[in-house]
Formats: sequence, C-alpha cells, structure tokens
Amino acid sequence: MGWLFYTDGRVKSYADEKAEITRLCTFESDIRKTELIKACKVGSTWYAAARVTNLDGTPVEDATYATEADGSITFGAVFLTAYDNGCWGYKDMEESAGPNASRAPLALIELLSDLKDPDSYAQDWRQRCRDWASIPDYEEGDKIKLAAPVTLTDGSTCQIVTATHYRRGRQKRRCYRIEETGGLVRLSKASLAGSELLSSAKGEASPVLAEYLTGRDA
Repeated sequence: MGWLFYTDGRVKSYADEKAEITRLCTFESDIRKTELIKACKVGSTWYAAARVTNLDGTPVEDATYATEADGSITFGAVFLTAYDNGCWGYKDMEESAGPNASRAPLALIELLSDLKDPDSYAQDWRQRCRDWASIPDYEEGDKIKLAAPVTLTDGSTCQIVTATHYRRGRQKRRCYRIEETGGLVRLSKASLAGSELLSSAKGEASPVLAEYLTGRDA
C-alpha cells in the first residue's frame, strides 16, 4: 500500500495522530474483531500491537502467528507518517511484510504472538527491534570503545570516545569527546551498536567528595 494523505486537516497534533492510529487498528467484520493493544511513536513512525479475536469465541487460525491461550493472535504493525503542506499522511505495513523501520520498543514486541516460521520477515523485524533497543544509552562521562572506527568528515577516524555534551541556546545536546584529539563529535545511535563501556562515570568517585573524605581522614 502507498501513502495516504488527509486533506481535511483532521490530524494536527500528537493526540490526533494517536487517535487516528487507534481508529485504523480497530475494526470488525462478520467473524472477527481487531483492537489496538498498544501504540508507540518513535520519531515520525508509529508502532502498534493489535489483537485479533473471533466473534464466536473460537481460536483464530493464522498461517503466520501461533494462537494464544485465549484464542486470539496479536500482530505488529508499522505506520510511517509525514506532513506535506500541513496534510498528515501515513503508509502502513504489517510486520510480516518486512518493514525497514525497526525501532519498536521492547514493551510492544513482548505483546506480540509467537511466530510459526522462525525465518519469517516478522522474526527478522522483531530481532532488529531488539538489536536497536539493546544499544546502550550512555551517561555523561562514560568512556566507550566503538565496535569499529568511525570515519569523520575530515577523513580521520575515532574509536574511543567519552560521552559529554555541548549547549545550543538553553538545550544540552549529546556529543562525544575523541580520546586521541580531544575534539567533539556527534554520533548516531546506530554507530554505538556493539560498543563497549571501558569505564563508567558512576564508578568514579566525585573529586569533591574524595577531597572531603581525605580531609576527614587526616
């Protein structure tokens, strides 16, 4: 399915978007009902978990998903979204169609039914979501070794960096100090995949506290 844009201006805010995602994931046929269980927005992409049940209470039979104990199945869906000249639009994909966007939170992935085929597109998508979620969120002062050297715009490389920040106006923005040069660099979350924590800021005593304790010992 391609993109669908709304020209009536009904979607203007986060709340409007969530309401529309809920509506799109909620429908009923003569034999089945689908309802939204959870929806999360990451960047401009919405991730959804939707549960399917049979109206007569019999177990849902599906080629992709294993039936839950209550007879239902729960699948994942991805909604790419964008605004074009003030008009909101979306492109939706079911997880077994192999969507590229794969940053669904683990809390949502855990709601989905087991898959019958271990080599399916959906299994690959779920693993990519787990891999993304496993990338550490480093704290100020953490020293990190990247899985592979990163090439910078000037042609140089860096691999060992320390998490820090710089200010732009009133905002603090995450960056990393290069071990070899002391320069600062912005790194995407993807570039931190497979990285190793060499030393933690939490593990180092505060120099002010250390000086205070030294004085007390004297």
